[in-house]
Amino acid sequence: MPKTVLDLTQYRTLIFDCDGVILNSNPIKTEAFYQAALPYGEDAARALREYHVRNGGISRYHKFDWFLTEVIGQSEPDPEERQALLNAYAKNVWDGMLTCEVDEAIFELRKQTPHARWMVASGSDEQELREIFRLRGLDELFDAGIYGSPRTKEEIFAELAATNNLLTPAVFFGDSRYDFRASKAADLDFFFISHWSEANPSQGSDTADNLSQLLL
Repeated sequence: MPKTVLDLTQYRTLIFDCDGVILNSNPIKTEAFYQAALPYGEDAARALREYHVRNGGISRYHKFDWFLTEVIGQSEPDPEERQALLNAYAKNVWDGMLTCEVDEAIFELRKQTPHARWMVASGSDEQELREIFRLRGLDELFDAGIYGSPRTKEEIFAELAATNNLLTPAVFFGDSRYDFRASKAADLDFFFISHWSEANPSQGSDTADNLSQLLL
């Protein structure tokens, strides 16, 4: 794929999704959702896996609430069952997140954008993600912070804007249709990173195969 032409010098803030953009972790999480739901039966586990893939970028908290109400049929998610699902999912994800492939171009990209603040906005659990990034030596790249669930990306962007921590103009690099919608709701530019995505680009979104195509 030809090199993407994007003038990163115009942006004061660069925002990155994690799964499918920085880390090749989408397959790990897809399998973890399936395994967490498997005690409810294979049909239920497949339903959750399919819902997860269709709704990339949305937090695990929302997905397990959907599973318990829409698949299992609870009027409201049972707190103990919800927590058991979250625990099983986190256990299955942890080792994979520590060992999966990282897009190495992110280190050079950081060197080429010293003028910009960097942050992560992810559907991953915030505390878990911060620890994974610390252990993998990625946390120091993101001087503007690492943010995640249980808040939605819309809530993260709104909170950062309200506290003047999201300097504009800003661009969000994501890999899902939800990422595109969240960026537009926050009046951010958006770039779809396709190489590890499980989704197709949203109509009208700019696309790069991987982060190396953003290098100067």
